Formats: sequence, structure tokens, C-alpha cells
Amino acid sequence: MSGGLYRSANAHGGAQPPDDEATFISAEPLNQPAVEATAPPQEVVAETSAAANSAVMAIGSLVSRGTGFIRNLLIGAALGNAVGDVYTTAQFLPNQVYEFLLGGVLTSVLIPVLVRRRKIDPDRGEAYAQRLLSLAVLALAAAALIAVLLAPVITAIYAAGKDDTYKGLVNDLSYLMLPMLFFTGLSALIAAVLNTRGHFAAPMWAPILNNLVVAGTFGLYIVVYGARALRPEQMDAGRILLVGGGTLLGVAVQAAGLLPSLRKVGFRWKWRFDFRALGLRELARLGGWMFCYVGVNQLGLFVVVNLLTRVGGGKNAGLLIYNYVFLLLMMAHGIIAVSIITALMPRMSAAAAEGRFGDVTADLSRGTRMVTAVLAPIAVCYAVLAGPISVVVFRYGAFTGDNAVATSTVLLVAALGLVPFAISQLFTFAFYALPDTRTPALINIPVVALRVLLQVGLFLAFSATFAAAGMMLGNAVSYVAAAILSAVLLRPRVGRIGLGGIMRTMGRVVVAALGAALVGLLVVKLLPGDPAHLSWLAAAVQLVLGGAVIGATYLGLAMVLRIGEITEVVAMVRRRLGR
Repeated sequence: MSGGLYRSANAHGGAQPPDDEATFISAEPLNQPAVEATAPPQEVVAETSAAANSAVMAIGSLVSRGTGFIRNLLIGAALGNAVGDVYTTAQFLPNQVYEFLLGGVLTSVLIPVLVRRRKIDPDRGEAYAQRLLSLAVLALAAAALIAVLLAPVITAIYAAGKDDTYKGLVNDLSYLMLPMLFFTGLSALIAAVLNTRGHFAAPMWAPILNNLVVAGTFGLYIVVYGARALRPEQMDAGRILLVGGGTLLGVAVQAAGLLPSLRKVGFRWKWRFDFRALGLRELARLGGWMFCYVGVNQLGLFVVVNLLTRVGGGKNAGLLIYNYVFLLLMMAHGIIAVSIITALMPRMSAAAAEGRFGDVTADLSRGTRMVTAVLAPIAVCYAVLAGPISVVVFRYGAFTGDNAVATSTVLLVAALGLVPFAISQLFTFAFYALPDTRTPALINIPVVALRVLLQVGLFLAFSATFAAAGMMLGNAVSYVAAAILSAVLLRPRVGRIGLGGIMRTMGRVVVAALGAALVGLLVVKLLPGDPAHLSWLAAAVQLVLGGAVIGATYLGLAMVLRIGEITEVVAMVRRRLGR
């Protein structure tokens, strides 16, 4: 339901370690939520404790997000907005093909099956995993070859409405980048094998290798060619080879970085071609609903890409800026909301398995109130400080001041969707805890249809300068719809979810957030700096002071209004400081 451009966490190889009571393994993607799985038996878990695994993954996630952010900054600084849009389109193609083939099916089908085979097979699932990897390698290689051969067709579909120069550059980059499909899928499958054997560090840290290679590629690009905005027709063969080849190399290095870990966990690669023993009919049946979910999402993303390729470039916000802003949203969601969801999922899954639906609704209500209270001030900062954030974070090299202004408009609108997105994801995870993948897939159909209708309508109604912001507004409305639909359909399954308590907390959060926003706007207005032409220093001052004032005001109002989720955190900090 996310509406994000790319990338799946399966491409990153990320998954959460199993808890002693867990019946769920989560892999938090940028553009797909995690899906139902079954926890491995305790003997599968690595010798280190679940807490140690969580700490390793938390550190790895933080480093991965940090290096990924640097990578994206260098892409924008090196290519600028116009060529950056072309690059984003070309990179999107292999990732969408991957999502169609494997992205959502991996966690919903393959990981649970691997876990089950490891538990019941005499060889602990070794032969089954070897057959699965053998089939996957052949299928991914064939898919990558077919995708490369069809590159002109794929380019024509996704770059419809653009001139031949734009399409030509997308096509040239696609020849180099579509093979990423093979390495992305291979990384995800190896990560699945490692996760089911209790090894979580390598899948979490391997994407950092990818980020470093790509960041190094664009750093080299800046050294060799300089950081200046170019038009697509100015990209010569050397630039194209460096950009496309370096991006492909990053994914290949990520996959290679996982291979030593297979031997470390005792898995031995062996070609096996008796694919009938995999139970392909069962795999297809289990993955059907998740394929429906992913397919509908990808159709929605196709609309976003197609519309934004028509208006991107120059001063207008296109794919690159849209993706930049979505990255900011997902950083806040990933650091805060995913941490809360990950903590609640084992509890909800265990309670659902034992028929304790009252405990499920209690955790669901608690999680909803918590993500709302904690993410609200971040959403306020994104909205009030959209201009300073865009300048400080993104305006480097070929990414100009006009591009930063365009980014701030998109970020301002996108802030509206941060809290609804987190809540909709939490409700989706509640279905997976039941376990139920069918209902989220059916909910996703009208939600994405609503999103597409709004996005197309806003695109036709407003100018090109509002196109990317319109896409974000469509996302936000669809997240609200997803949360409402999910809540309505969850109630017959688990009972009352404490709507009264949730609404009371939300009301107090809205009051605190509005108060913080008003104070923040006043402070930013009083500080020096022209909003349309902020210098980096003025933007940094506004960001630091404005953020501090917004945070302090929200915290103070939360204490006065007795927002329990905030007061509990403050009390905990006070106790620890007192010690």
C-alpha cells in the first residue's frame, strides 16, 4: 500500500530476528510491508541471544540507512534533477520486475516453507534449499536476460510522453542496470536461507557494501566529470558506462558479500534439478494472494512513474525528488514505527495463535497510540521546516536551489501521510499475525484504485509544478482509507480495538502538534533568510532552532495534555537519569 518507488527490503536482505515466542519473521521494505511467516524453532536461532541479534541489526540498519542516504545525496549532486529523473526511472525498472517475480512472495511463502522444511526434513531442509536456489538462479538468469532483450519495450512503456533523447538515455542505462534483477533476487534468496538458520548480521550489513560501491561510483563521477546539471543528450558513453556499470556492480558486490556466510552456517551449495520435490503447486497456491498484493501495488507505482516522467526535469519535481522525499518519510517510519511494530508483532502473533484476541487488540491499540504520538512531531518538523530541510540535506552540486524549493513543496504535502502510513502498516501486520494474507490483498485493491484516481485527477487539475506533491497527497489519502478499511475488517476477527482511547489520544496529539507547528512557524519567520533563496547557513540555523523549538513545544504540550505514550517515555528517562 506504500506508494514508494523503490527498493524492497528483500533486495536489502533485511529481516528481523525471531523472538522466543514469535510466529513471525518480518522484512521491512521501503515499498512493501512484511508478510506472514512462521518463526523457526529455537534450535534454528543462532547461539547469540535474540537481544544480541536485535542490537546487531539495529546498528546495521542505522549504518545502512546512513550510507544509503549519502549514496542518494551523491546521486543528486552528481546528476542533477533532469538526468537524475532518467537514472531513477532506469533503476526503477529492474526493481519493479523483481517485485513482480519475488519481492512479496519471498517473506510470505519461501521463508515459512524453508523454516518448515528445516524442522521436518531429516537433513534439516538442506536438499530443499539447494533445489530452491538452483531453480531460482536459473529463473532469475532467464528473467534478467529476457528483461534486457525487452529493454526498449519496457523503456517505451515507462517513459511514455518523453522525447526520444530521454527514452534513449533510459534505454542505454537499462541495458546496464536490468541485470540487477539477477543479483537482487540472489541476495534475497541467500538472505532467506541465512535467516532461517539464525544468521541475521550478514543480510543486514551486506547492503552497506552496495551503498558504498554506488556512493564511490558517483563520487568518482564528480571527480572526473564535475558536479553540474546536464541535459540527457549531454550524457556521453563514458558517463553512462560509469553510472550504469557502477550501480550494477554495487548489487553484485552485495550478493557476493553474502556467499561466505552460507558456508559459515554450514550450508553447502549443490546443483539439484529435481524440482518436482519442491512442491511447486503448493508454493504457487501460497503465493497467490501475495502476488495479487504486489501486482496491484506495482500497477499503482507504474502510474506514478509514468506521470512524473512527463513533468520531471528542470525546476519541476520529478521522480528523483519524489524518491528523495519518500526516503525521508521511510527513514522516520523505519526508525520509529518499524521498531514499535517489530516489538509488538511477536506478542500479537503468539496471542492470536492461542486465541487471546483481547491481548491482540490491546497491543494493536497501544501500538496505534504510540506511533501516532511519536511520529506526530516529526511530521510537524517535515511540514514546517520543509524548506530548510531540503536545502541542508539535498542542495549540493548539480542539485540546485530551484530543485530544493521544489523538494520542499513535495515534503510539505508528504508530511500529511507519515502517521496514516504507519497506522495502516500496523493494521496490515495485525492481519498477518492472525495469520491472514488474503484480506490485506483484497483491501489493497480499492486502496490503490483510490490512490490512482486521486493522483491522475490532481495531475490533470494542477500544473506540472504540483505533480509530485499531488502524488504524495494521493498517497496520504489512500493511507487513511487503508487504515479505516483495515480497522473495520479487523473488528469482526478480533473484537473492539479500543477506538475511543485511540481517538482521545489522537485528539490530544493533534492539539499538541498544531501548537508546536504554530510556534515553529513563528520562530522560522523571525529568523533571517529568504524562504525562496535560503543560503545553506541560514537553512541550517532555521533547521536546528526550529526543530528544537518544535520538539520542546510538543513535549511540553504533551505533558500538559497528559499524552500517556509521551509521559511514559519522559518518566523512564527521568528514572534512568536519577540512577
